[in-house]
Amino acid sequence: MKPYRRRASTLTARRTLRRRGAQPKVVALGGGMGLSASLAALRRITGDLTAVVTVADDGGSSGRLREELGVLPPGDLRKALAALCGDDDWGQTWARVIQHRFQSKGEINGHAVGNLLIVALWEQLGDPVQALDLVGRLLGAQGRVLPMSAVPLELQALVRGHDPERPDDVDTVCGQATVALTPGEVQSVHLVPHGPPAVPEAVEAVLDADWVVLGPGSWFSSVIPHLLVPELLDALATTKARKVLSLNLAPQPGETEGFSPQRHLEVLGRHAPKLALDVVLADEAAVPDRESLSDAAKRLGAAVELAPVAGPDGSAKHDPELLAAAYDRIFRMHGRIGPWR
Repeated sequence: MKPYRRRASTLTARRTLRRRGAQPKVVALGGGMGLSASLAALRRITGDLTAVVTVADDGGSSGRLREELGVLPPGDLRKALAALCGDDDWGQTWARVIQHRFQSKGEINGHAVGNLLIVALWEQLGDPVQALDLVGRLLGAQGRVLPMSAVPLELQALVRGHDPERPDDVDTVCGQATVALTPGEVQSVHLVPHGPPAVPEAVEAVLDADWVVLGPGSWFSSVIPHLLVPELLDALATTKARKVLSLNLAPQPGETEGFSPQRHLEVLGRHAPKLALDVVLADEAAVPDRESLSDAAKRLGAAVELAPVAGPDGSAKHDPELLAAAYDRIFRMHGRIGPWR
């Protein structure tokens, strides 16, 4: 099979938009449903969008494919691609198809169609980035999806009180799926292998961005892992892009149980003490102590933006239209006036 190349018409259109200063160039980092929520919002305000996705998932269909075939876990990459599908019939049809899970009594039970498609193209092309670009072309995705590393990673956490009978002891908990639901208090996380290489295209995207968006999402298992990839962290520290951190609407049971908004910032700062931010975005109804959040944000170099971004159903899910409006206002009003103005 010939190496995939993005269509010339697509490249020309995007370069023309950049020359005209029509829209910001945005990179969003994360994983799972949090990243999907951010992408669903961001694709409404820019066509120059890249998702950089965690690759430490070891549960469900992704975990089974990873164990059997030794591939990167495709699940979070699939979710990001689905979130970038357009609102037309083509986009929504393909979003449903790749998210579809088989129901059977056999080995295929629980596997998502998109996971199998992605892995098949990985095996065909031998290049994870090229394969994801091809899937994005098939779906008509309004942006690009990249893994943060081409190496399958294991997430490990130091957890105090993981064993209720030893509440003061600190144990090592292994695996993203386990860390996400662990009892006890997560003290820190790290990746195995330590200091994994970043995908070069992900580093280039961060360095070339106007804005970088981190979060929302599972704090220890989807957001912070990006800061544990040295080349990616260096790019985040040196890029001229502005950086906005989007907070969750509520603590996550297990992983961040009982965390205040400001505590989320404190643990992120401990994992990447040299990383400076520009804006912290939070839902105004989810911040009981605005002064403490503002103080924590200032220690990271950031200002706090409060906006109604929660969905109308009362769940801890972001509304894509409201989140898009909040991002658009931040991009236009904070720091330098971007080239898209």
